[in-house]
Amino acid sequence: MAKQVNTEENTELQEAISASGQWIIKNQNLLMWCLCGILAVIVAVMAFNNYYLTPKNQEAADAVGKAVVYFANDNYEAALNGMDDQFMGFEEIADTYGITKSGKLAAVYAGICHYNLGNYEEAVHYLGKYNADDLNIAPAVMMKKGDAYAEMGETQKAASCFMKAGKADNAVIAPIALKKAGIAYTAMGDTKAARKAYETIKEKYPQSQEAQDIDKYILSAE
Repeated sequence: MAKQVNTEENTELQEAISASGQWIIKNQNLLMWCLCGILAVIVAVMAFNNYYLTPKNQEAADAVGKAVVYFANDNYEAALNGMDDQFMGFEEIADTYGITKSGKLAAVYAGICHYNLGNYEEAVHYLGKYNADDLNIAPAVMMKKGDAYAEMGETQKAASCFMKAGKADNAVIAPIALKKAGIAYTAMGDTKAARKAYETIKEKYPQSQEAQDIDKYILSAE
């Protein structure tokens, strides 16, 4: 009986293989066109990366390096807007090379410059251009967006940004962001959400600076 079952299975398998082979033969032109299309896309992507994106990223990196000098000296206006024909500012770099890594980094710098100059809407706009998931930069950018929203009085949006930053696996930024979230929630009267943020600091980051006096914040949320 087992031998008969095996024979039937082998027959069905052979028929399936035969049918597949016939389908391939019948549609070989279509398959060839599909394969050529896939290869063309791969070649195009590689060419775009090698001959366009990589050089553009290098151009943006060089431009960012020049503007960072002014940023480091707290000359945010010059760093943001550039200086005549001497160098490009972060805004122009971010707008011109936005698809490159260096262009996205320039957007972060532009957002910070705008924040330090009190241009909070512009800060949110440029900080929002950074969409990478870097473990250190991404949560820091999200927290700075929260700071900008808080300065504009948009506390709900600020709290949302702080919580997103607080969920990052970053032992330095997360507790700072969570504490800011708790303060924002408290300002809105949402003591339950505030307490949850504070307790997360106590449970996950007991060695952080923010955890040292967190009990009083938890009590205030009660």
